[in-house]
Amino acid sequence: MKNKTGRRSFLKHLGLGGTAAAIFPVDLLHAETNHKTENASENFNDNKSAKRKYNSAYTHEYLNRVAFPMGGMGAGMICLEGTGTISHVSIKNKPDVFNEPGMFAAIVVKGIANGAKLLEGPVPDWKKFGRQNAANGSEGSTTGLPHFRGASFLARFPFGYIDIADNDLPLKIKITGWSPFIPTDDDNSSLPVAGVEYHFVNTGTAKLDAIFSFNTKNFVKIDDGRNSISPTKNGFVISEEGTKEKPMRTDMAFFTDDDATAVDHCWFRGGWWDPLTMAWNAVKNAEIKTVGPVDANAPGASLYVPFSLAAGKEKTIRVMMAWFTPDSEQTYGDMGKRKEHCDPESGCCNSPSDISLDKYDKDFNGKFYKPWYSSRFANINDLITYWLQQYDDLRKKSMLFKDAFYASTLPPEAMEAIASNLSILKSPTVMRQYDGRLWSFEGCGDNWGCCHGSCTHVWNYAQAIPHLFPALERSLRNTEFCESQSEEGHQNFRATLPIEPATHDFHSAADGQLGGIMKVYREWRISGDTEWLKKIFPMVKASMDYCIRTWDPRGKGAIEEPHHNTYDIEFWGADGMHTSFYIGALNAIIAMGNIWAKIFLHIKTLQCSEKN
Repeated sequence: MKNKTGRRSFLKHLGLGGTAAAIFPVDLLHAETNHKTENASENFNDNKSAKRKYNSAYTHEYLNRVAFPMGGMGAGMICLEGTGTISHVSIKNKPDVFNEPGMFAAIVVKGIANGAKLLEGPVPDWKKFGRQNAANGSEGSTTGLPHFRGASFLARFPFGYIDIADNDLPLKIKITGWSPFIPTDDDNSSLPVAGVEYHFVNTGTAKLDAIFSFNTKNFVKIDDGRNSISPTKNGFVISEEGTKEKPMRTDMAFFTDDDATAVDHCWFRGGWWDPLTMAWNAVKNAEIKTVGPVDANAPGASLYVPFSLAAGKEKTIRVMMAWFTPDSEQTYGDMGKRKEHCDPESGCCNSPSDISLDKYDKDFNGKFYKPWYSSRFANINDLITYWLQQYDDLRKKSMLFKDAFYASTLPPEAMEAIASNLSILKSPTVMRQYDGRLWSFEGCGDNWGCCHGSCTHVWNYAQAIPHLFPALERSLRNTEFCESQSEEGHQNFRATLPIEPATHDFHSAADGQLGGIMKVYREWRISGDTEWLKKIFPMVKASMDYCIRTWDPRGKGAIEEPHHNTYDIEFWGADGMHTSFYIGALNAIIAMGNIWAKIFLHIKTLQCSEKN
């Protein structure tokens, strides 16, 4: 039966805030097992040359470049690849898109030849040769270990589903990767966490005994640092405290909710590839190692979950991941000076906190970027507790969004495009500083953010955040019209990080600044928060006055003076693109101004009534 749950139902059940109590219909809670499109399919033997249909499962060569981001907005990212590999591990407040650190799940079924395999599909050919260190044996790579022969991946943002199969094993296996994504619930959608669930069904005729394991190198350790692998309930935490000169701590936890879990806190300590080899030997030989923590320099760790399955029975093992890197050396842009004698009522604002404009702004004045989650949680243990306690509830609410979104009747091409672009919100492109305010790059390089500052003429075109997380989007407007705007109304189109008053020694971007005026109108229409509009409007008027004075000084109604723009050049003379922005901004400010006229008229009417 077709799932008819739509956007209205989603909003109704979720409530006005993401933390509001919700009623979850049974058909929604079980949609991922009952809904036909949630099956990543078993088309492993289909025609390999067949063209993939939009918004359908990825198989064969279409799996080669699939990487599904998991993590919170501004919280870092790990990716679940289409084959089940975990990669792009970027948990240190910056991108690290080629970081595939030798982290893997595995299964061994006792008494079966070739019964031990990584829980991953075939390795794409491009990974086997020509990658970094490949000529020296690709130290730490799992490429040569046994993999499943078939895999299929289905994206249903924020969930990714993988089916893997192999004739050697009487198992039907589905992998589900996800992280919380709950519109209007900014904070739970910004958690540095991910869940990967491994679901097993015994398709044979006899009972089987198996051991699931999750294994990883201690990839956070650095040269001359202080590293460790410590216990947590049903799992372990890999840690690096940094050096004496740079005490930058990073922790990443791996744990389950299964009390049968056993943990090896320290792989065999040897040279070359010995630690990984011995870890794989333990998997292959169906051994469960329970080695306690050591003081330092443990090469890696494993957790094991033994289980038995009668014919036709099933079991799900959840691997929960959480990471915590509270500090960084990230700072961008030239810091300006606080504006003197600044009067918000006259169109000048140093900080949103001056006029209680932004619930997130707390005048954070750290020298370097600190992620929002480090203000919410004291340490990795705090985060582990919260993730474990809230896992089911956050999963249900994220599932509710997924079901409402994919109930759309939009063409599959559009659905795939929208979902793919939504995944950017889970990438290191997006950052959220200590006080909760949003700040973003234009995109990601291999290990750096590319083009800083929530660039106004780039983020002009983003529509997801204002509709799904409107308070976060308003924080961008607040930065633009306070810290990034001068007394004269000039806007620096790149905000600093941490967010501080900007400099004003370069052109304003015409498309970015005019677009910001339209976006203020949009934010007010979405939120209905007239008090917010009342507070920010004087700065919006100052911005509009600057635009007219600078680019249309003769009042022709067209942008004609030289104007910088998203092409990183100056246009000379009138053009349709920027005049369209100009007309849009003029209409927006007229519409906003009419609100004040109506409010003023209403007040005057009340005053007259009182006198009469």
